[in-house]
Amino acid sequence: MTRDSLFGDTGHLMPLSTDHAEALFPSASDPEVWRWMPRPRPATVAGTRETLGQMTADPDRRCFAAQRRGDDAVIGSTSLYDIDLAESRAEIGATWFDRSCWGGPYNAESQLLLFAHAFEDLGLARLALRTDHLNERSQRALTRLGPVHEGTLRSHMRRQDGTRRDSLYYSLPADEWPTARETLRERIAAKSRDRGPQRSAG
Repeated sequence: MTRDSLFGDTGHLMPLSTDHAEALFPSASDPEVWRWMPRPRPATVAGTRETLGQMTADPDRRCFAAQRRGDDAVIGSTSLYDIDLAESRAEIGATWFDRSCWGGPYNAESQLLLFAHAFEDLGLARLALRTDHLNERSQRALTRLGPVHEGTLRSHMRRQDGTRRDSLYYSLPADEWPTARETLRERIAAKSRDRGPQRSAG
């Protein structure tokens, strides 16, 4: 499986490393950005480095940092994880972007790049994504990305505050990828037009 960068029109995904800790700390430490993450929110750059180290040490995970075209700012991260080549499936998650990038094309393009990598480079048959049942913003975003809600795992995970969450699962099989790809491309183009000139994160 490649660890190479994945290039898009608004930016690219590069292999994540602990060297990205300082650049990612402002977004990772933002309570609103990190609100629905299952991992503890890092309080320092050192804590961010530790979190990134844990993520990148997982052999069944491919982690990426998102870098914006134009100013080369590192604006977020996303991962392909629980990669099972024998069963030809994986999940996408641990995705976050600086709040200044919300509403722009960056999340949609990062998912386009990961979907393409999974289906076209790795030849996977299925991708899954999941979110907290209270995270309505994520649910709307997932629906717009193309995956279909296929069910809910009740009391699936523990939140950072100790409460239990239901996990809504979404999936995209390979035979639906061509349609989803075109929808995503159109969405990215529209968001890029609406966004206008890019501005720096933070």
